[in-house]
Amino acid sequence: MDNYKDFLLNLFFPKFCLGCRKEGPYLCDDCRSLLDINEFVYCLCDNKPRPLSADAKTAKCDRCQNKKMSGLYFALAYKENSLTKKLVRSFKYKPHLKDLSKTLASIIIEHLLISGNNINKIWENSVLLPVPLDKKKLKDRGYNQSQELAKELAKILNIPVILENLIKIKNTKPQMELKKAEREINLIDAFELKKPAELAGKKVFLVDDVYTTGSTMEECARILKNSGAKQVWGIALAREG
Repeated sequence: MDNYKDFLLNLFFPKFCLGCRKEGPYLCDDCRSLLDINEFVYCLCDNKPRPLSADAKTAKCDRCQNKKMSGLYFALAYKENSLTKKLVRSFKYKPHLKDLSKTLASIIIEHLLISGNNINKIWENSVLLPVPLDKKKLKDRGYNQSQELAKELAKILNIPVILENLIKIKNTKPQMELKKAEREINLIDAFELKKPAELAGKKVFLVDDVYTTGSTMEECARILKNSGAKQVWGIALAREG
């Protein structure tokens, strides 16, 4: 039934590659091959993050030990005038390509594979948790792009995704419009955990589309760790800087 539905949708509403505009999937094989998918795990430093060796015991360097998060997986560098930026903006803003989540999740999985981080040990006792949107943005967009990514990743990784637990209770200014110090102030008292016991002792993977300075994930991680989460990691399609 799902295949039949997809056939009809593609027949009457054909898709076009966001790179070359050729009819077909949102990202054709030729354009996908142009993406420089990250082969490493980098530390959490805001300034010149360092690539870490595959056998490193921690995903933080000596400069970012104070971070609440344990580490970050990201597939692409977020740059101006890049195909990555076009993918992200098409997913989050008009034309609001919600089903682009499948393509973007597959790119994240490819990063995990080539960086050697798609092994059972990493995902033991783990859950995926999408970074929440405030009610205004959710109403305007019609969906939370981080939640759509998390649901697709959960299908592939075969680990649970927890919804409607971590929520955003305050409308905030867009983080990308603010300086680092302003971003941290902007997020004070912005999030709330409704059921802390559901995540106690778990390894939590926060899922978002773009990681910029990390202020949003760090604030979420602080709340989660204070509520009993064992570890908090980040998963993002792209990282800025």
